[in-house]
Amino acid sequence: MELSQRITGVTGGGSDGWDVFYRARAMAAAGEPVVELTIGEHDIRTDPAILNAMHNAAVAGHTGYASVPGVTGLRDAVAKRLTERTGVKTSRDNVVITPGGQAALFAAHHATSDEGDVALYVDPYYATYPGTIRGVGAVPRAVVTTPESAFQPSFTDIAKQARGARSILVNTPNNPTGVVYDRATVEGIARACCEYDLWCISDEVYDTQVWDGAHLSPRAMDGMADRTLVVGSMSKSHAMTGSRVGWVAGPEAVIAELINLATHTTYGVPGYIQDAALFALEQGPALEARVAAPFKRRRQAAYALIEGQNLVKLIPSGGAMYLMLDLRATGLTGEAFANSLLDTHRIAVMPGESFGQAAAGHIRVAMTVEDAAFATALTQILSFAQEVTP
Repeated sequence: MELSQRITGVTGGGSDGWDVFYRARAMAAAGEPVVELTIGEHDIRTDPAILNAMHNAAVAGHTGYASVPGVTGLRDAVAKRLTERTGVKTSRDNVVITPGGQAALFAAHHATSDEGDVALYVDPYYATYPGTIRGVGAVPRAVVTTPESAFQPSFTDIAKQARGARSILVNTPNNPTGVVYDRATVEGIARACCEYDLWCISDEVYDTQVWDGAHLSPRAMDGMADRTLVVGSMSKSHAMTGSRVGWVAGPEAVIAELINLATHTTYGVPGYIQDAALFALEQGPALEARVAAPFKRRRQAAYALIEGQNLVKLIPSGGAMYLMLDLRATGLTGEAFANSLLDTHRIAVMPGESFGQAAAGHIRVAMTVEDAAFATALTQILSFAQEVTP
């Protein structure tokens, strides 16, 4: 018996981009001390008050089937949050709750692509993006950016790939680069969507982690509210990665169809977890700022260290919990550098090639260990770059 081509082809027949991460985890499991700067996992845990709210909701009996679209209070809270942050009027009918941002991405592409349709995404990209597109039967097509443009896609970049496409997936603040798209970039995305009749799927899970500039949602641009699906999540903003609470926000007609999809797939998110997410949102910006603060602090320390040398270059990091370091001057690929760094210094970072060929010769460093350990690791990375440069 053979499996479907759709399931066997999710990764495109090659590596899923996580080889260095898997190797580092195997070393750690074997008892070797490894500094992991790989995935976007906070070094703090979910706030005890949120966990207490989750516990209380479960003990109170919210453990049965929850409303598939999401509990009313949480949908209202997400809608209010989006209205305040984007200026686009949003109601609960514009929101469906999903089991995390990844499920939201999958659902959004189901809504916008039929079998064989072309769906665009920006390279560099979060490692699951092409597989998510393949997983719904669509064909991924990259919009390639460059380090010289800080990996921001221009209207021209998109237009070169847009003919025949149905959608484009964008992400700001960006993973893996840490770049926050500026107004010209977001306006260019909106122009391309309107001129080429594209759906915009906007991954905004890092919208609370902005260090320079401001977060601009494509949904807020002229003509975009009816063609944009915003993906959000509690994972990054509230350190609730394991709770798996996300959402898609968009036109009411699309959300109604996504509710049908949820009924036939996930059947919603546990009620007691949704109650905890609602409690977390009700704490307001102060909690979000507290969760984001370590990354802002470590970014400042990183800038000071990187400015002290002239070999490794930093892609301007305006947000998120990552730094993208340009190592092309060493003559090594990102994969070669990351593997050698792991072997010699037991520091694990992600090769730029894990996120597409646009970031070849780069590494992504997650700022996800405590301040002193992070500064030590980054100092070692910069020293190692000097050692391996001919």
